[in-house]
Amino acid sequence: MKDFLNEIRRPINISLSRKFLYSTLIFIAGIILGIISKLLDETASNLLPYFLETLDLRNFFSRMGVWIFLAVLISVYCKSPIRSAINVFLFFVGMVGSYYLYTILIAGFFPKSYMMIWIIMTIISPFLAFVCWYAKGKGIIAISISSIIIMFISRQTFAFGFWYFDILNTLELLLWIATIFVLYQSPKQISKVTTIGLLLYFVTAQTNLFWGML
Repeated sequence: MKDFLNEIRRPINISLSRKFLYSTLIFIAGIILGIISKLLDETASNLLPYFLETLDLRNFFSRMGVWIFLAVLISVYCKSPIRSAINVFLFFVGMVGSYYLYTILIAGFFPKSYMMIWIIMTIISPFLAFVCWYAKGKGIIAISISSIIIMFISRQTFAFGFWYFDILNTLELLLWIATIFVLYQSPKQISKVTTIGLLLYFVTAQTNLFWGML
């Protein structure tokens, strides 16, 4: 199995000090983003600076797209699938932990159902990150993983029905474009990934793959 996976993408070893540094920074980034997300959630939009109100960051951070993108970004740029699993897990622990600790200790309420959803997602995130790491590899498996990532991010960006096709959020359109750049390896590869990913999106557009928001 190890040889098979190495044919897709081969891990690169780095020093223990660099591993610790990168993981610590990613964990801290998760904490900061969790607090920012909660602060935006707690602040009335008309009290925010005009440019933040115009960008609608409250809605942006409460949706799944930005967290999918950040998880993919962390995952594919790690040096090995194990590092990917560890770092994505730490990111979600920091983000989800800070968000809900703020919610319970400062905001004073306990959203059990939403919190359990995000706890479950945090628990499974290392396994998904391990798989996503191979998206930047070679062959049909890497293309398939990348296409599924495009499908998921497309579901957060576009609305599709029998008579309509619309962009849900301008910032998520930018994330969709950024995801293509993150997954890019060659013109031929990214053409296949985008085409298959969009086909998967259109096929699954009317099914509910996400539970909800933060």
